[in-house]
Amino acid sequence: MTKTPAQNTPATIYLKDYARPEFTIEKLDLEFELTAAMTTVKSTMELHKVDATTQHLVLQGEALELISISMNKNILLPEQYRLTATQLTILAVPETFSLEIIVQIKPQENTQLSGLYRSGATFVTQCEAEGFRRITYFLDRPDVLTHYTTKIIADRHQYPHLLSNGNLVAKGELENQRHWVKWEDPFRKPCYLFALVAGQFELLEDYFITQSGRRILLHIYTEKGYLDQCHCAMQAVKKAMTWDEENYGREYDLDIFMIVAISDFNSGAMENKGLNIFNTKYILAKPDTATDEDYIYIQTVVAHEYFHNWTGNRITCRDWFQLSLKEGLTVFRDQSFTADVTDHGVARIYDVNKLRNRQFPEDAGPLAHPVRPDSYIEISNFYTTTIYEKGAEIIRVIQTLLGKVLFRRGMDLYFTRHDGQAVTIEDFVRAMEDASGMNLTQCRLWYEQAGTPLVKVTADYDAATKRYTLTLEQGCLPTPGQPYKKPMHIPVRTALFDHQGQTLLLDTDDGRPGLEKILQLKEITTTVTFKNVPERPIPSLLRHFSAPIKLQFDYSEEELVLLIKHDTDAFNRWEASQIYAQRLLLELIATYQQKRPLQMPEKFTELLRSLLNDKQLNKQLLSALLTLPSEIYLAEHMAVVDVEAIFAAREFVKLNIATALRAEFFATYQENVTTETGIIFTLANVGKRQLKNVALQYLLLLPDPALRKLGHQQFVTSLPLNMTDTMAALRGLSHLAIPERELALEQFYTRWRHEPLIIDKWFAVQAASLLPDTLPQVERLTHHEAFDIKNPNKVYALIGTFGQQNMLRFHAADGAGYHFLGKFILQLDKLNSNVAARMLKPLTEWRRQDSSRAALMCAQLEIMMRTPGISNDIYELVTKSLA
Repeated sequence: MTKTPAQNTPATIYLKDYARPEFTIEKLDLEFELTAAMTTVKSTMELHKVDATTQHLVLQGEALELISISMNKNILLPEQYRLTATQLTILAVPETFSLEIIVQIKPQENTQLSGLYRSGATFVTQCEAEGFRRITYFLDRPDVLTHYTTKIIADRHQYPHLLSNGNLVAKGELENQRHWVKWEDPFRKPCYLFALVAGQFELLEDYFITQSGRRILLHIYTEKGYLDQCHCAMQAVKKAMTWDEENYGREYDLDIFMIVAISDFNSGAMENKGLNIFNTKYILAKPDTATDEDYIYIQTVVAHEYFHNWTGNRITCRDWFQLSLKEGLTVFRDQSFTADVTDHGVARIYDVNKLRNRQFPEDAGPLAHPVRPDSYIEISNFYTTTIYEKGAEIIRVIQTLLGKVLFRRGMDLYFTRHDGQAVTIEDFVRAMEDASGMNLTQCRLWYEQAGTPLVKVTADYDAATKRYTLTLEQGCLPTPGQPYKKPMHIPVRTALFDHQGQTLLLDTDDGRPGLEKILQLKEITTTVTFKNVPERPIPSLLRHFSAPIKLQFDYSEEELVLLIKHDTDAFNRWEASQIYAQRLLLELIATYQQKRPLQMPEKFTELLRSLLNDKQLNKQLLSALLTLPSEIYLAEHMAVVDVEAIFAAREFVKLNIATALRAEFFATYQENVTTETGIIFTLANVGKRQLKNVALQYLLLLPDPALRKLGHQQFVTSLPLNMTDTMAALRGLSHLAIPERELALEQFYTRWRHEPLIIDKWFAVQAASLLPDTLPQVERLTHHEAFDIKNPNKVYALIGTFGQQNMLRFHAADGAGYHFLGKFILQLDKLNSNVAARMLKPLTEWRRQDSSRAALMCAQLEIMMRTPGISNDIYELVTKSLA
């Protein structure tokens, strides 16, 4: 398929220019005839003018070969329509009419993986955001909803499974060993939710009984040989269906729910109505092939796509500016689900870590944008952590302000009021207001303003009156196009502790005592006074991370230690540990920059020793408490990022921790060894493995042959049984220039060379290595027999890991990492511009690097701008980055 080259000034789409569709489509019948050489698509539409004065019908289409057009069964002559590379205009159309269009496409040439394409021998579609126009000419916009019927014709031996949206209503046999099926979706939907899959699969079948007693068929289709890896996903479907009924009253609405696992897929999964298409990475799992983290991801992603059935499908977006209406809301729902089926505190730590390491840098850079953007050139560039993760945090803010009971009432009203509609973020917020009686006008600013608010908190205690006063001052730095920011509505969940670690009963001017208060910030400065406080307390602020902000409070070390040991909010225990470690690391970074010797305070390691000896601690929480802030998070606290200083400080602290606590780590390792080879994914065993492997990472830092032998022994022992332990050992060894490293990498590849999904882990662990020769190794791996530039998973594993996770080696002072990435992106852009744009993000963050690195990064962006035919995806990101 040919790719449209970028124009010098590609069109910008603005929210303010939104206009409702000029036509409604009452019904769409699709017929696909699939062959290896060519696919013929016939679409038959029943259209009606919204405004009788409209003269022409303009349809979108790309990379299509037009065969014929018929209106009301009369073939149109060339003078009755206009055809360009991206549009088909039917001239002088009547008020109501039928339109039949026949096109031909070549899915096997579609490397963009958008529209209808081939993944191996399988036909598959991906239509979000604007892929349907690569299938046929259509009003490709989310606010055009219609009823779909889909007939698929194909060779019955090559393509025994023919799948589409809705319910299967008919099937039959044809001559020449062909067969056909017909699917009908009873619910109106936009074209981005259309799906078709045709191929040979193995099928895992189950069923679910809904709360009203309906029996729903559950099907998971996968390539042959992988059926035994689908059981985790099937259980996740059933858990999600139960959870959505219990927590939101949402029952599934079709007779069958299907999932298909595909190897070549740009994203994680797609929520097409009744036929979810998944990247195999988020479906396939068994103990020897998937880590504990993979199991959790699979549960979360399966739940996310299932939850879209109501938040995205039954109620969809009016336009793409409202993308967070479905994605942010559904991420919030999948986060809540994951917390319920795992551990609330640990799940919250994971969610916030992801937000801080990915979204906060985005909010502080040249690509910062509101959760509802004002404009875009290429909508695929706005499938960002801001839209998803920050969007989810805004929903959490609303839930915190309303409380769970009123929030649920608001969700019920939203579902009832807007079922079957394409709506806006205002519609969602208005449903919350109408159900609760609360004015959320100021909350809307969360959707309109980019950037991460900073809240500075100061405290004063009056021993004579026993009053404790908190003063909270909010602000937000300028972002592109938004130099000035209005005060936000920020809920700060707060508790107070005495110096023995006991929670104090709060008594504020609102007259409602409790152990926790939600301080509502609406002005630049907010003051809250607590009465009858017997001693100067230690505040626990922003509990459970109640708003997506940065918060500053001048805690003493003693106060942080008390919160780490006694805070009743698991997230804030971890947060206190991060603040403590962050302060230490930033001081050491400054010391390193001043070329002075680094010194490790003994009290920090003694704190960690006390945590390791606390047998009551949740093991997953303890693992988090033992983990230092990431390089990315530390970089966010520096005006100019110093890559070498960050690395030196973190390695110094890690090595000192490992040295001081060697005995404790070794004992922890031994205490948490498990021999389980059966059902391994239980929370208790997840905690044991996680803590054991954190201990192993520290032990492998020590230059002791016995410990390195221990790491390799774990690798060898676990290789055929337990991917969690295998990868933990391999990651630890990957940073060491020792024979065990090379042997382990060779053994891993030999064992799993025929499993593409597992080899992605092999690529990623090498791309993340801190060894000096990592970049040359990554370059060599791009030519490896197992690497395929056309497969997104391979690109994400190797190139994405190197550019986005390996700060030290990507930001090498000579700019070699930038040159490599820039060259690779231009090569990839010709094949798959969506994935190429995702790889570009690290180069856009040049402003906070030192002048030498910034110049080298800009040079790569400027090369892209001078390259003829770059995609609109790349053009948009580069121009915004250089502006």
